[in-house]
Amino acid sequence: MKTFKFCKLCLYSTLHPFGLTIDEDGICSGCKIHREKETLDWSHRFKLLKRITNSYKLSSKRNYDCIVPVTGGTDSFFTLHIVKNVLKLNPLLVSYNKYFNTSTGIENLSNLRVKFDADILIQNVNPISVKKITKHTMFNLGSIYWPILAGQTSFPVQIACKYQIPLIIWGAHQGIEQVGMHSYTSEVEMSRRYRKNHDLMGIEADDLLDNFDTLKESDIFQYRYPDDTLIEKIGVRGIYLNNYIRWDQKSQNELMVTLYKYKTKKFNRTFDKYDHVDCFNYMEIHDLLKLFKHGYSKVTDQVNREIRFGRISRSQGVHIIKKYELKEIINLNLFLEWMNIKEDSILFLFNQIKNEFFWKKIDNDKWKFEGLSSYFTKEISRNSLEDSYLNNTSRHEKNKYIIFGKGWYS
Repeated sequence: MKTFKFCKLCLYSTLHPFGLTIDEDGICSGCKIHREKETLDWSHRFKLLKRITNSYKLSSKRNYDCIVPVTGGTDSFFTLHIVKNVLKLNPLLVSYNKYFNTSTGIENLSNLRVKFDADILIQNVNPISVKKITKHTMFNLGSIYWPILAGQTSFPVQIACKYQIPLIIWGAHQGIEQVGMHSYTSEVEMSRRYRKNHDLMGIEADDLLDNFDTLKESDIFQYRYPDDTLIEKIGVRGIYLNNYIRWDQKSQNELMVTLYKYKTKKFNRTFDKYDHVDCFNYMEIHDLLKLFKHGYSKVTDQVNREIRFGRISRSQGVHIIKKYELKEIINLNLFLEWMNIKEDSILFLFNQIKNEFFWKKIDNDKWKFEGLSSYFTKEISRNSLEDSYLNNTSRHEKNKYIIFGKGWYS
């Protein structure tokens, strides 16, 4: 029987897959590190950022000062706003095509390229290989997002090595923001180890090759992280802006809506209209698999963020989580068509990966959810958080994957 504790301030527990500690006062490591947002001298920290980036300013040997990984959602606009308009750097944008693109995401990516007047390289891996890897990781790891996370974290480093552009600038370090894995003052940088252990579930591209599987060298080579010797020779490093800027994703995205017409999107399984608007599956199948395995979904991450910023109370957070986490996914057929698999197959997978600590089988395909939110009593919420999220949805939204596309700009 697992034993665990909940933080008394937020709704995370010691079962968090990233690893989370709770002190003798009942406060989790994530909440403790979040307090640094109110105590650190962010003006001083921004000067540290400028000192770093100024040393990489355009030289005669390079056409670009840095690399910025981007998507059509999440933090790309704010990151590029800081890099281009505040730090005055000339970045090369890189983007991995996840193939589950929404028209909102394509429009955002197009808008980003135009508004910031930046060059971009997009990696379009052979879709047949992508489907083969997705099917492999789905049935062996319970993840449809492995190739996306692998591509998004390897492609920027590959380009940094190829074009000898040593500085990569990322947005926020997820481990810091969620569980307080490091202090902001530690200035932790992107690493092969963190990528493998937390982004890729401990599996590198070569680990996917198996004599009894259909995956071949030609399928996985583009997901390989560059060799350490080459990285060291070129001096590649990846810094996170949230170590130097007081990171507040909601406020930042709302600024991007105002300044650059960043497009939002409504989801069935969360109140957040800004996060991962570029993907049909992140807040759907990917999120449902997270609920099956870990007993909580993305809405819990988003709620805890809002609790820590004081925009909602802990009890209001419970209400929101219970409202959304068991809602149905509405784009399953798109994924089944894309993967050319039957619904029975994926439903079988769903049942196989359900964690018995959070899911009790009652009869045949009937299950009772006993996830982390079941330990809290739902209270009536009068919170207006959901209404506070701006609605700036793309007028081009279509219910189909946009496989390739330059998007729309107006």
